[in-house]
Amino acid sequence: MDTLTLGAVAGLAVTFLIVGLWQRRLARDSDRENRALQKDAKARGKDKALAQYPQIREDLCLGCGSCIAACPEDGVIGLVAGVACIIHGARCVGHGKCAEACPVSAITVGLGDVSQRPDIPVLSPALETNIPGLYIAGELGGIALVRNAVEQGRRAVDDIARRLRSEPAANPPGVLDLLVVGSGPAGLASVFRAVELKLDYALVSLEDVGGTVRKYPRRKLTLVQAVDIPLQGRLKEAEYEKETLLKMWSEVIAKHGIRCRTGAGLTGVTRRDGFLEVETTLGTIRARFVVLALGRRGSPRKLGVPGEESERVLYELEDAATLKGQRILVVGGGDSAVEAALGLAAQAGNQVSLSYRKPEFFRLKSRNEERLRAAVEAGRLRVMLSTEVRAVAPGAVTLAGPGGGETLLPNDWVFVFVGGDPPFPLLQKIGVRFGVAPVKAARV
Repeated sequence: MDTLTLGAVAGLAVTFLIVGLWQRRLARDSDRENRALQKDAKARGKDKALAQYPQIREDLCLGCGSCIAACPEDGVIGLVAGVACIIHGARCVGHGKCAEACPVSAITVGLGDVSQRPDIPVLSPALETNIPGLYIAGELGGIALVRNAVEQGRRAVDDIARRLRSEPAANPPGVLDLLVVGSGPAGLASVFRAVELKLDYALVSLEDVGGTVRKYPRRKLTLVQAVDIPLQGRLKEAEYEKETLLKMWSEVIAKHGIRCRTGAGLTGVTRRDGFLEVETTLGTIRARFVVLALGRRGSPRKLGVPGEESERVLYELEDAATLKGQRILVVGGGDSAVEAALGLAAQAGNQVSLSYRKPEFFRLKSRNEERLRAAVEAGRLRVMLSTEVRAVAPGAVTLAGPGGGETLLPNDWVFVFVGGDPPFPLLQKIGVRFGVAPVKAARV
């Protein structure tokens, strides 16, 4: 080997050594940073997932980082000691992109052990509760996102159809194969699938078709991702505007003559003589199987303060563009409150304040965190942490701050997004099994 060749080989060896040392240094720095982030998230209570989260098998993980790159939220997963682990579990909203990207199937997104979760019903893999024939689909079961709700509605009805085939029997007069309660994404997917499978069904709902999606602000982008909707086909885009989804569902409903009895509030479910009797505000319905697709929000929670009955205190924002040149207070610390505040702050002449009773936001989507930070830095939005509304009066709102001091804030409109009174007490009354402690209505 000549001197020139030896020199080239030596040069390559030195280059590989330098690159290797550089890569190891980067890995050590990243590991140190992720450990610090993990410790900080734990100290702030953001390490634990609120519902779904990535469950990682460390024995299979290659440490390739594909899951981190695929996650649309920031900082949910990070590499520690060369293995993927949860950093900010509270930021997970169940996209499932991490599981799709993992080359060795080391990740699944789910609820894990719910035995200590008093706000999540215990369900079988087919989504059946401890009450035979009673299923739960959608966010009421703890899994968020429209795509997941659609898939759960389909899965529940597929299992019901399987059982109907394996236990063939003529229904007595007035007894349906299936009753679906709720007309949001999970309820509609359940009914659409029932039509495909030619089941004898009925759909009842307290609210109009669309459920929670119908209450979204005008043109709000809704996370769907690629999903197959029964009777509709595959939706290939990652996001759709609220109006687009509602139009799709309405077209399917019209084409197939699907009827929904609205104004039917659920009041009870009893198993009797091998069937389920469902009590609603419009009467009793009997069915062999029932899918509850009620959502988790329930009726909007009130603040319980003087003046809240004013017509200028609202609990939904359908179109931010209708309000301009107004003094507005938004109350709440979740994504709904932040999105409403950002939408209102983008309108000409509005003075928008966001009041949250805690010292920091705990479970915002990373995109909303970034937008909120930018709006505050640009002076478009005022954030008032550790504050609570004490009273609403014509032209002003009284806020209590840290230490008990009060602030009188000039105001024209108040939008309240502090969660809802969920249907958990009713489900407990029915006999649905949850975790180990009584369920309490959550306020965000």
